[in-house]
Amino acid sequence: MAGAMVVYESMFGHTRQVAVAIASALPCESVALHEVGAAPVIVPDEVELLVVGGPTHAFSMSRPATRADAQKQSGRPNVSQRIGVREWLELLDAGSNVQTAAFDTHVEHPKMLRHIGSAAASIDRRLQLLGLRPCCEPEHFWVEATLGPLADGQLEHAREWASALHANIVTT
Repeated sequence: MAGAMVVYESMFGHTRQVAVAIASALPCESVALHEVGAAPVIVPDEVELLVVGGPTHAFSMSRPATRADAQKQSGRPNVSQRIGVREWLELLDAGSNVQTAAFDTHVEHPKMLRHIGSAAASIDRRLQLLGLRPCCEPEHFWVEATLGPLADGQLEHAREWASALHANIVTT
């Protein structure tokens, strides 16, 4: 595979950790990792895989109000301060040959509540509305509490998921 681009939004750094693990495990000629506020809105021609992720806020992608609430909770500036994935996707111009994968971070809940609302599902839908093709189902990575840390094994899970993404791209 020629190249991949991983774009992430992060409040407290957990989604950034997952994105870094994903980017490090994609066996591509090139992998570009971008915080969403610094991500290009035109996907370069050499990118065959676009991986997009963010934290789940209020059962979906973040909004300006939920990002402000996150900053109040932590008492420090969010990692992603300019825009979120929701706004970036509104500006995105990607070629039709790009395949996509979406992920999110989610606070761990009792099993019956785990899949109520998902930033990854919302990201996946938006990417498909742009005419892009998902190579897999949206993926979730778990955080123990709002301010963290990541649940045990999540960075390993991210690397394994990235390897599987590569296999999906190669075989499709």
